[in-house]
Amino acid sequence: MSIERAIDLDWINLAMALPLIFVAIGLSWWQRLGLGKSLIIGAIRAAVQLLLIGQILVWLFSTERWYLVLAVLLVMVVAATFSATGRLEAVGSRARLRWLCGGAILIGSGLTMAYVDVLVVHITPWYDPRYLIPIFGMIVGNAMNGAALAAERLRSEFQSRRDEIEACLALGASPAQASAIVVRQAMQAAMIPTINALAVVGIVSLPGMMTGQILAGADPTQAVNYQLVVMFMLTSATAITAILVTLWYRNRFFSRDEQLVMLD
Repeated sequence: MSIERAIDLDWINLAMALPLIFVAIGLSWWQRLGLGKSLIIGAIRAAVQLLLIGQILVWLFSTERWYLVLAVLLVMVVAATFSATGRLEAVGSRARLRWLCGGAILIGSGLTMAYVDVLVVHITPWYDPRYLIPIFGMIVGNAMNGAALAAERLRSEFQSRRDEIEACLALGASPAQASAIVVRQAMQAAMIPTINALAVVGIVSLPGMMTGQILAGADPTQAVNYQLVVMFMLTSATAITAILVTLWYRNRFFSRDEQLVMLD
């Protein structure tokens, strides 16, 4: 079976896609959702950011300097950290929450990327930006979501189970023992989107990696192989990140005297 060449999109094609955004803006205005401004800003940011990263990638592909590639990956981790913590209500210092989430995202994404690079895809050289940056982008994006969900759910569980936790502490339980259920609930909540994605992939949805490769003219069987690798690596990164966030962030809810910190 012959594989057809990918359909190229020019500026006219992109312009014809704009009405799709206007549909969402119109529906927001009709129902008075107040999302029109956010949608416009979001669309502009998406266009500017993607066009900019496209030019940066063209430059990186031509230079192939490992330190520049690592610098881009670090910028991605920093951006993911600020995005994950931007809407969270921090317990204690917000700066510490960012360091905590940033460290978890870096470890979860870094370990997963290193494994995929060396043992799965066998990228040569190991810093090839054509592979490393897109793959790491998918990994860090899911790790970011896992960190945000874990931190938010942990705080909400501490609030809802406050009396239960204080009762356990009063009976002599350690902070780790008193908050064990809370930690497990937060970890489970962070993993639910990933588990759902694993359950419906190929039936309800054709994910981005697979769809993009098929549209680019790749063999569908190869697209499936890559998508399976993607699903497995995203699961690993999300699990590692969520576990680190909950275990590290849990300590912020207790004082040095092992008393529960007052929550608003």
